[in-house]
Formats: sequence, structure tokens, C-alpha cells
Amino acid sequence: MADSAKLIAHLLRRAGFGVGPDEIAAFGNLSYAQAVDRLLNYDTIPDTVDANIGQPGYLGTTSNGPFSPNTILTDAQQRWLFRMVHSQRPLQEKMTLFWHNYFATGFDKIAGVVNTAHATRLMAAKASEDPAGQQGQIEMLRANALGTLRVLLIQITIDPAMLYWLDGNTNTRAQPQENFGRELMELFSRGVGYYTESDVYAAARVFTGINLQTGDIRSPNASFSWVYRANQHDTGSKTFSFPIYADGGKTIPARAAASGTQDAIDLINALAYHPETARRVASKLLTFFFSETLTPRASDLDYLANIYLQNGTAIKPVLRAIFMAPQFQDPATYFTRYAWPVEYVVRALKEVGWTGYSAASALSPLINMGQKLFDPPNVAGWVLGQSWFSTGAMLNRMNWASNLAANQQFRIATASAGARSSPTALVDFLTSRLATDLDPAVRADLITYASAGSTWTGSDAQLRTKGAGVVHLILGSAAYQFV
Repeated sequence: MADSAKLIAHLLRRAGFGVGPDEIAAFGNLSYAQAVDRLLNYDTIPDTVDANIGQPGYLGTTSNGPFSPNTILTDAQQRWLFRMVHSQRPLQEKMTLFWHNYFATGFDKIAGVVNTAHATRLMAAKASEDPAGQQGQIEMLRANALGTLRVLLIQITIDPAMLYWLDGNTNTRAQPQENFGRELMELFSRGVGYYTESDVYAAARVFTGINLQTGDIRSPNASFSWVYRANQHDTGSKTFSFPIYADGGKTIPARAAASGTQDAIDLINALAYHPETARRVASKLLTFFFSETLTPRASDLDYLANIYLQNGTAIKPVLRAIFMAPQFQDPATYFTRYAWPVEYVVRALKEVGWTGYSAASALSPLINMGQKLFDPPNVAGWVLGQSWFSTGAMLNRMNWASNLAANQQFRIATASAGARSSPTALVDFLTSRLATDLDPAVRADLITYASAGSTWTGSDAQLRTKGAGVVHLILGSAAYQFV
């Protein structure tokens, strides 16, 4: 693979989910700068991928009854996996995953308050398909994936799933609920150590009256939306330990109840534009797209934070700066970020194949690997990096890889037909196809495996059995756990 192709493959592993047939067709003739432009400017590409669900030639789905990703969680998870595999907008799906972890909201708690169908609607429904026009949180995040953090903070504040998740629906003047205000400062903006307990109480008062309005939850078409209850808003002034206004003022003034939502706008603006928020967002994006193991240099954080602030808290210019940075393009950084379970699974499907395979077959293995889409473990999201790789989780990756390789053995054999001359040719072809940087000793072991047994003839039967075996071993190798 030429150096430019390797660089674009690196970009597609980080800014997407690997290099499959769709990516080869779309990016094969582009320069690196053009590839970056195509990824970032995805809004010029029609988002028609969902229309291919259930069509021949695509990853399959399985449901007990009609496929209903707006109301059945497992169907919603399958639809998202399908999008990750087939979307012509890979960065949009990658950023949706990033924000899902950043604003981590758990399905199980919401389902316990309403029911599983409504919880799925609140997390995953497409408004255009829902009888009540309900938009799920993931759809909101997808729509704003490369927008501004300021708008995202506003949208997440009034998101029905978040209102349930962090108890905003119970935030009243008599009993201010602190959960959302705390996480807004600790996880969604400035970070730990940049607020006080008095700030938490003041933030809780800011959001009093921003509650949830629901229809009859016994109805499958019940609507859920935020509502401002002016009679439940604390109209008094709220003082913080950090500036809220450009003149350095730290106090949100007393306001009439009818204007109480301006309190929330003032606080969100202050947090979105705060320099520490800018640095924290820069750090989160660097961790996700560049490295979880390297501590970002202060100069890099400052540079990206300035881009974020100069562009009105927009995310797209920050990502462009990351992708165009010499450090990102350095071959030494290839395969140095730990693959999340869903990244591992989707990349393997793209690179190995999906003929006759259903996304449903990956759902339980993903949970066993440590990641259940739509249901992160807590408000801080998943623990990333090396924490993905417990003994049990790694065993589950290998077991799933074995299942996929066996399932795709005929596709692997067909693809490998031009490499039937020797075990070495087969191993080198599959290593290249899976875009993996194997240690020479591992390559030698794979050649030994492919050579073992009966005399090599390169028959279709050998290509099926040995090809699938080599793919299983590559997917289970240490090298393939990195992107």
C-alpha cells in the first residue's frame, strides 16, 4: 500500500470505522487534503443510508417481527451498526459516538421510568418516522455532530432523555435538583476542579422550572418534550465563582419568572466560551482522534482551544486542525489508539465482509466486550483505553472474530483467489486487506499456521479453511486491537 493510501487509511480508522469497499470507492483517488475535506463536509452528501437496510448486498438485520429501530432497542442498535458500516458520512457517525460518550445517557434508567419502547424513542427515534415527531437523543447529536458546543449544551439541556437521566424533570423552585448543574460543569464543560459546591447549587437554581412534559405514557405515541414552568423557577439572583458575563460579572441578576430561561442561556454561554472548557474539549478530541496514551502538549491544547474560541465554539475547525497536523499524519502514530469494542467490530465487518451476517449477531458480543450502545455505564461514560482489555473482554473479541471469520469463509476465499500461490502470499494478502501492521514474528507464525497440515495446493477448500483461520488470528492479534 502506497504511503498516501496508508495515510488515508489511518485517517479513516480514526475519523471513521476503517476501510471497506465504500471507502475504497469514495476515497481511493483523493489526496489526503481532499479526503479530510470530504470527511468534514459530509453535509454535502445525501444521508440515504437507512434506505438500504434490508436490501441485498448490505449488512443484515434481524428482528422479532417488523424491524422497528424507533421503538425496539436491539433494532435501534442494529440500525446504528448498519450506519457505521455503510454510511457515506463516516465522520458524522464517529462524532455521534463521541458525543454519546461525552453526554453519556443510559437507556436502562429511562426505561425504568417510562417503558422500553418509549425509552428507545427518547434515545433513538427519527422524528420523521415517529407518529408524534419524537426525536431521539442520538438523532439530535447526529444532527449537531460538527456544530458548536454552545448549541449542543442548549440542546442537551432540554433533551427529554437527559431530563430523565439527570432528573431535570424534578427540578423545582422548592427543591432544586443538582444533578444536571453539577455534570454540566464537571463533565460537559469546564471539568473537575473548576467549580465549587456553591456553584452547583446556583446552577441547580438556574435550571429550576425547565422540566419535562409528557403525554399518556400508556399510549405508544405519547409525546415527550421539555417545558418551562415559570411558577417553578427561582427568580432570585445567582452568584458563581467564575465570570458569567464579558465584563467579569459573576452574578446572574434576578429576573421575572417569565424570562427565567435566560438564566440558563447566560450560564451555558459562560461555560461554552470559558477557556477551560475550550481546553477540555480540545483534550477530549485529541484523546479520541489522536491518542489515549500520550499526554497532550500544553501548546497543542492552547492552539486547538484558540481555534475553538475563535470559531464560536465550533467543532469542525478543531477537527480540521487535528487531522492536518503533522503529528496526526506521522506514521509513528498509526495503530496507537485502543479500539473501542464497536470500532473493532465495525472495522472488522468492513474489512472482512458481511455477506449473510446480521448486525444482531454482534450485539451480545459487544456487551461482553464492554460496550452496549445507548447504555453507557454511568454519566462519565465508558472507561477508555487499556481498560477495554480485560482477559474476559479480550477472549470475547477473539470468539467473535472466530465466528465472523467462519461466517465469511467463502467471501474470504473468493477475495484471496489471487493469492493462492503459497501460504506466504495468502498471509500477506490478508494482512494487507485488513490494513494491519503485524510484527514480523507474528507474520512468521501466521505463515507457519497456513503451511501446516496437508501439502499446499491453493485449492478453494484450502483458501476457505486457511483463509478464515488466518483472518481469525489477525483479528485476535494484539495489533488489530488498535486503530
